[in-house]
Amino acid sequence: MSELVKLKLHEDIAIIAVNNPPVNALSAAVKDGIMESVNVAIAAPEVRGIVLTCAGRSFIAGADINELGRPSRPPTWEELLATMENSPKPIIAAIHGNALGGGLELALACHFRVATEDAKLGLPEVKLGLLPGGGGTQRLPRAVGPELALKMIATGDPILAAEALSRGLIEQIVDNPEVGGKAFARKVLAERRLLRKLRDDDSKLSAARSDRSTFTDMLSSIAKRARGLEAPFAAANVVECAIDLPFEEGSKKERETFNRLVASEQSKAQRYAFFAEREARKIPDLPVDTKARSVDRVAVIGSGTMGVGIAMSFANTGIPVTLIDTNERHLKRGIGLMQKNWVGSAARGSIPADAPAKRMALINGVIGIDSVKNVDLVIEAVFETMALKKEVFRQLDKYARPGAIIASNTSYLRIGEIADETRRPQDVLGMHFFWPANVMKLCEIVRGPQTAPDTLVTAVSISRQIAKVPVVVGLCHGFVGNRMWDQSDKQRQELLLEGALPQQIDAVMTRFGMPMGPFVMSDMAGMDVGWFARKEQGIKSEIADALCEAGRYGRKTGKGWYKYEGGSRTPIPDPDVERLIEETWARLGRKPRAIGCQEILERLNYPMVNEAARILEEGVASRPSDIDLVWLYGYGWPIYRGGPLYWADQIGLKHVAERLACYANETGDASLEPAPLLKRLVAKGESFASFASIAKAS
Repeated sequence: MSELVKLKLHEDIAIIAVNNPPVNALSAAVKDGIMESVNVAIAAPEVRGIVLTCAGRSFIAGADINELGRPSRPPTWEELLATMENSPKPIIAAIHGNALGGGLELALACHFRVATEDAKLGLPEVKLGLLPGGGGTQRLPRAVGPELALKMIATGDPILAAEALSRGLIEQIVDNPEVGGKAFARKVLAERRLLRKLRDDDSKLSAARSDRSTFTDMLSSIAKRARGLEAPFAAANVVECAIDLPFEEGSKKERETFNRLVASEQSKAQRYAFFAEREARKIPDLPVDTKARSVDRVAVIGSGTMGVGIAMSFANTGIPVTLIDTNERHLKRGIGLMQKNWVGSAARGSIPADAPAKRMALINGVIGIDSVKNVDLVIEAVFETMALKKEVFRQLDKYARPGAIIASNTSYLRIGEIADETRRPQDVLGMHFFWPANVMKLCEIVRGPQTAPDTLVTAVSISRQIAKVPVVVGLCHGFVGNRMWDQSDKQRQELLLEGALPQQIDAVMTRFGMPMGPFVMSDMAGMDVGWFARKEQGIKSEIADALCEAGRYGRKTGKGWYKYEGGSRTPIPDPDVERLIEETWARLGRKPRAIGCQEILERLNYPMVNEAARILEEGVASRPSDIDLVWLYGYGWPIYRGGPLYWADQIGLKHVAERLACYANETGDASLEPAPLLKRLVAKGESFASFASIAKAS
């Protein structure tokens, strides 16, 4: 047997155990081992039943993505599935942890499935721009019905064991996978159950064959989430084949579509993002044996929008949070906002009905910063002014216990200067969450000049624990994300002065794939935040400042770049804003011109790429892929474009540099001149990807 797959006999039951840590990925060697073990068990006269299980913390959590696109070797995936499905002896998949992708497809080829209560079952291939390629689009609809199968496959979201049981995906919930699997195998043998081959069971497809409306409604709801993506719609087409075609024909359509998607630009970009997340876990210049500190209790200072979102992120994963403010009214409002958000999520079915009460029980709202005495991590989320943050950190230094980590949620300010207000700069760093903090996945981990290695590792570890994507960055104004955003914002404001309108610029960026335009985003986040930050830095923005001075802070005041009527979230172009822009043109002696969509796209995005080159050269970011992650998970950059630097590589850095030089000449803006690193890459015919390879090798 393979070292990765072991076969052992318990009386008349053969146990096939996969042990390929950390997630038991279905590598070619694992498939070989399973195939050999199944054939041995089938041939052994003393074996009456077979249980497939896994060592470690999970069942098979997917295929080995490193092997995608490589020539396959025997046995093929189809041969392995057919061997299991056609076994004359019952095969039971005993699932714990995650049964995802190829892992679930393998389980679907078994005759029966049992799972532990905490198991998750899903087909997440769509998140890599793909669809299941091992019969999942054909067997899952036969197991749970086409509507739920469509939802699982086209969104990539897994279901829990309880739902899997109620929908027929598993037969039983067990306490221990191996013990439960053996017991169920003996039950099957004792009851002489017929071996269920999902490929031959169309019983759950008949309703959809006579009435497609429920399936169509599910597809419509998914389409709203899948704007710009190819894979969800391709997956829907193939799932529908399960309704209309025999299993073999549907499987052929699945293989053809899978092969097309593997070669698509979207899937390549999404797979790049997957590996970028893995790479970001590697923190340069840290001792290899650095261990994270224990974090059991957290405090958040400030009950505004950011503080509330950060506190929710911790409570969502079961970590108790002390939410601290100096104002009773603000605190009550913040706690009420949490309650409203969670109740709304439960009403939509995105969290269990009992989740709001459980999560609210983890929130302890208090007045007074001295309440941080017993926590392990404090995150400051007060207003973005250096004087206020320094005062808060002086107080935190006074009351926080020795060894507690103290983090600032600052968007721009220098962590070293804030840390100097304490007697423990080694325990201080930045944890920059992105708005809305309970939704956005990014956390920029800002390393201060004296941040200790275990402080850094702890911040990364706890960020991952609360389902964030941590990216470690260095010190500079705005770090990575906001430093790049500022360059784009500078061009947005200049385009307004040259003749563009907010709605035109927003339309260009939403067509590009951003979830919303930059002016709508500014209204949602609150224009006053940027206004106060600009005033502290002595920066002026003609039109934005004028709007803020008129009390137009965005959606919260009903007016910003747009107007919002009757508490609506829908932005409506406002003639008053257009009038103000026209008055600004006249006051500054500007003559507006017609500006094309391509120029807007280039003027907003190419300066960000240019600034990213400077960030890399300065060492503020370790890798181009880290910068791409910041934009994918902090700003909603379309994942099918892979991130700004990946996107720039696809366009060609030579073209990007030429256009930047052209705009620098036309506008007289020296900041648009191609950065030294960008020029060197172009001169050598290289890319950001090759820069990453060279940096990794060195």
